Amino acid sequence: MEMDQLLRQCVDLGASDIHLTVGKPASFRLHGKLVPVTETAQVLEPKDTEVLMKSIISDHHRHKVEEVGGTDFGFSYGKEARFRVSIFKQKGNYSIVLRQIPKKIFTFEEIGVPAKIKELLQKPRGLILVVGPTGSGKTTTLATMVDYINTYRNCHILTVEDPIEYFHEHKNSIVNQREVGVDVISFHEALIKGLRQDPDVILVGEMRDLQTMEAAISAAETGHLVMATLHTTGAARTVDRIIDAFPAHQQGQIRTQLASSITAIVSQLLLPRPGGEGRVAVIEFMVATNSIQNLIREGKTFRIISDIQTGAKYGMRTFDTHLLELYAKGLITLEDMLPVSYDPDQLAAQVAALTASVKKR
Repeated sequence: MEMDQLLRQCVDLGASDIHLTVGKPASFRLHGKLVPVTETAQVLEPKDTEVLMKSIISDHHRHKVEEVGGTDFGFSYGKEARFRVSIFKQKGNYSIVLRQIPKKIFTFEEIGVPAKIKELLQKPRGLILVVGPTGSGKTTTLATMVDYINTYRNCHILTVEDPIEYFHEHKNSIVNQREVGVDVISFHEALIKGLRQDPDVILVGEMRDLQTMEAAISAAETGHLVMATLHTTGAARTVDRIIDAFPAHQQGQIRTQLASSITAIVSQLLLPRPGGEGRVAVIEFMVATNSIQNLIREGKTFRIISDIQTGAKYGMRTFDTHLLELYAKGLITLEDMLPVSYDPDQLAAQVAALTASVKKR
């Protein structure tokens, strides 16, 4: 198959990814599972993946693959979709993974993020983290946040991404999007120089290293609303991950800085719907109350989950709370939800009580 056919089929099916690697047929990730593009799809040979790669890669990125063994970039498929591409070498051959980026920007209600986030996005300063494993929808959530600010605030939004995935048009705000490797050398460099560009809101596509974390926290402290992602799960683990990234002698200072700058943590993952028709987002939502800020400052992050459990009036909820809500609506199964629960035994008991209550009616 030619690349154009694969892209067309991916868009038509609503697949999230295309996988092209030697020794396997071209495959789609559909509703979370890898499936061949057709039942009779042929196994890809080295020349096949090389031809497919050449059909979408620029000279700049081709040189990068040869020099360092891989490259990432984004491109538009007409007006219908954008794709984030990762090309890499394995066993001396080329492999390609293309992630489809939906053209539509979802609402918070469609994603499942509590409405409280809208109030937090109106704040002039602070740090909002969107965390979760790869493929959990972090980029989609960030795009919704940027679009909300772009629509309802009059400000300068500066994004730093690798690569740029969602394109944002200027609405009520000015949106400047910088791509690492194209417009700027690194996330850290973009953040440092970005502070001279009069931003009100800064989006950091990923806090990959110590320098970027430090710059993001400092920017939030000095009067900017900063949004960023991390590959962690859960609010407490996210705080620990940031603090543990710093040398021991700096951790006390970072605890204090993070405690004063953190505004919210949105932690998410995707679970399959019953019957395999699509996936649904499970979202833990933490708002940085005075109590939680003190727990961060004092190094008692293990108690954050308790504050989230009792923080419903602030819009907070834990993974397990949202898992139970989604199960009650028939959107996920018990088999899928228990492995990702904080307390599987307690959650199973709550499900049993819920089932018994329904039977009595």
